[in-house]
Amino acid sequence: MNKRKIFNDPVYGFITIPSDIIFDLIQHPYVQRLRRISQLGLTHLTYPGALHTRFHHALGALHLMTLTIDQLKQKGTVISAEEEEAVYIAILLHDIGHGPFSHALEHLLIDVDHEELSLALMHELNQQFEGRLTVAIEVFTNRHHKRFLHQLISGQLDMDRLDYLTRDSFYTGVMEGKVGYDRIIKMLRVIDDQLVVEEKGIYSIEKFLVARKIMYWQVYLHKTVLSAELMLKAAVKRAQELYLQGAAIQLSKSLTTIFQSSWSNKDQRDDLLSAFVSLDDVDILALLKNALYCSDFQLHLLADGLINRNLFRVELSVIPFKSKDVDLIKEEVATHLEIDINLMDELVFTGIEQTETYDFQESEIKLLNKKGEVVPLTSFQLGPFSSSVAKYYVCYPKLTNTAF
Repeated sequence: MNKRKIFNDPVYGFITIPSDIIFDLIQHPYVQRLRRISQLGLTHLTYPGALHTRFHHALGALHLMTLTIDQLKQKGTVISAEEEEAVYIAILLHDIGHGPFSHALEHLLIDVDHEELSLALMHELNQQFEGRLTVAIEVFTNRHHKRFLHQLISGQLDMDRLDYLTRDSFYTGVMEGKVGYDRIIKMLRVIDDQLVVEEKGIYSIEKFLVARKIMYWQVYLHKTVLSAELMLKAAVKRAQELYLQGAAIQLSKSLTTIFQSSWSNKDQRDDLLSAFVSLDDVDILALLKNALYCSDFQLHLLADGLINRNLFRVELSVIPFKSKDVDLIKEEVATHLEIDINLMDELVFTGIEQTETYDFQESEIKLLNKKGEVVPLTSFQLGPFSSSVAKYYVCYPKLTNTAF
C-alpha cells in the first residue's frame, strides 16, 4: 500500500506525508479524533468561517516542519533520519491531548494541562508502535541532546505558532494575522545547538509578533468569544453538578466517566484516558442540545444561549470592576429573569484576560547579526511587544432578547 499520500490543504496547497509511520499515526483513532475537535472552540459564533479543526492544524504544522528541516539541512545542520522522523512525529502529535472545543474546556473536564495529556497518549502510542516514538518523546519533553529540535516544537517561533496564526487568520478572514511563514523558515539556522534567525529576517519576525498580538485581541480573546466560552464552561460545570447530585442528565458514556473521575487519583487515570480518547465536540454539543429540555433553569438558559447564539453581554475594562457595580448588575439580571439573587454567582462572571506578545520568561528569539554574533531579539529597537496587556471583564445575561 502506498502510504506517501497527499492532502490538499486550502492554506498551503499540497501536503505530502513524509514517511510510512506518519501515515500510520495519522490513521490512528487518536489522531482521527482531532477531526472532531474544533481548533478555535466557539470562535465561529463571531467569525463564521472559523470551523477548522485540530486535525487541519496538525497537518499544517507537520508541513511547515518538513519545510524547515529541509531548509536547515541545506544550510549544513546535521539531522539524522531518526531525528527527522522524531520531530515529524512530535509535531504531528503535539495537540492530541486537546479536549472538546480545544482551550475552552481545558482543566475543567480533566484537571491537567493538554500537554500532559498529549504526553500520556504519546506513551500509549509508543507501546502500540513498539518503541518507534521513543526519540519523538525525548524531543517533545526537551530531553533530546539536540535542543533546537524541541525549539521547533515548542518555542516562541515554533511550527505550532507559525501554523495556527497562518491558519486561523485564513479561516477567520482576519488578514492582519497573516504571517510570512515561508520567509521566516528560509531565515532559520542552527548555531551552537540553538535556533536562530538571520538578521535580514528581522522584519518578518516583527510582523509575526504584530500579527500574534492582533490575533489575540481580535480573535482569541474577542469579547463575544469570551462570552461563549464562559457560558460553555458554566454549562458543563452545572451539568456535572446535577449529574453528581443524581439528576437525570443525558450524557455520553465518555462524559459520564469523566464527570465522576479525577486525574489526581492515579487509580482512575487509565479509565480517564480511555474515556478521553473517545471524547470530542459531539459529546458536548449533544449535552447542550439535551439540556434544552432540562428543567434546571441555569443549565437550560446557558444551553439555549449557546445553541441559539443568544450570548451573554460582556463589558471590558482596563481596571477591575468595583464590587458595588457587579452587585448592581446581579440585582438587575435577577429582576429581569425573575429568579433568586443567590443564583447570580453562577450566571454573572468576572475575571481577567491577559496576554504577552513576547514572553521574556521563555527562551528569547535569537538573531544572527551581520558580524556573525548571536544576539537576543530585544537588542534590536523594535515595537513594544513585551508589554503585558490585561483586560478585566464582567459577563452576564442580556437584559434584552437581541442576539447580536
